[in-house]
Amino acid sequence: MGQTNNIQPRKTLDAIEPYSPGKPIWEVQKELGLERVIKLASNENPLGPSPKALEAIKNGLAELNRYPDADASMLKQAIAKEYGVNPQQVIPTNGADELITLISEAFLETGDEVIVPSPSFSEYDFGAHIMGATVVPVPFAEDFKYDVDALIAAVTEKTKLIYICTPNNPTGTYIAKADIEKLVKAVKGALIVFDAAYSHFAEDEDYTNGIEFIQAGYPVLTLQTFSKIYGIAGVRVGYGIAPEFIIQAILKVKEPFNVNSLAQIAATAAIGDTEHVRSSQAVNKAGREQLYKIFDGLGLAYTKSMGNFVLVHVGPEGERIYKELMAKGVIVRYGKTWGLPEHIRVSVGTEEENAFFGEVLSGLLAKQL
Repeated sequence: MGQTNNIQPRKTLDAIEPYSPGKPIWEVQKELGLERVIKLASNENPLGPSPKALEAIKNGLAELNRYPDADASMLKQAIAKEYGVNPQQVIPTNGADELITLISEAFLETGDEVIVPSPSFSEYDFGAHIMGATVVPVPFAEDFKYDVDALIAAVTEKTKLIYICTPNNPTGTYIAKADIEKLVKAVKGALIVFDAAYSHFAEDEDYTNGIEFIQAGYPVLTLQTFSKIYGIAGVRVGYGIAPEFIIQAILKVKEPFNVNSLAQIAATAAIGDTEHVRSSQAVNKAGREQLYKIFDGLGLAYTKSMGNFVLVHVGPEGERIYKELMAKGVIVRYGKTWGLPEHIRVSVGTEEENAFFGEVLSGLLAKQL
């Protein structure tokens, strides 16, 4: 006779919602019996990976019997050179997701507070909850603009982390440089994390990825990824840049071989691939305008984006439209996960993919009239 199971997981797990990734193409093809499926759900680079990264991976395959460089020293140096900081101010991680978890483990205790813009990237909440901290959501102002005064007003003596996703996922809006200055000067005793995963797509003059504030000596951290502009989401590389004392604290909770060998060499090559970066930026800019034109033609409201995606209001039938798009081979992201059940988020694809999405969406909306 088996024993009664008295094993109980930690109470904080009750607050955790597992991350729900966009469905892969093969799964939708298999489920729905479709030959053609396009994925505009995960903000991936439609041009594919940096060619320099691919070449580096091919050349590194013979060394896979060796453990990776635990310090990722070559990658650190390449990142430091790109941003004009010291290698000791850089920490490479297994995607930006791992860095969010490491920041949480390094700086949060049970009962601490984490300020998170709402709606934003769900991993900030996950990082807080695994440490038993409390998430304090701060809603955006009208048109999903950052409300810096509301962020400052939310700070208490329990606040340990403030996340600023800029450009913000899923809205595509960003926080202006003057507002960042106001925020960093007002906040004492809490680490401000600028998630700049989409910074390469931002064009406005008053945008900043936060590096200048690190160089000016402010205790802030900028988080970046190789998954978007560089197109190597599949090997999982992210990184943080911050004053050295913050990096040292995070290193204490890092696994020794967190960034694998192929990821390290791919990222080191990709960061120098300026041609791929420029091509990706050009395709994204043209693609955003293409999506805007589609939405304007259909009379749909959308948020102007500085990312590689557009949040669009499709109305009360949001879930049906999301499901019917998928049934016709177009995977987008449904907004319910962010408390936006009347919205979908559409990643910028190739010109041809964007056009196909537009045709399918137009057909669905015409059907419901």
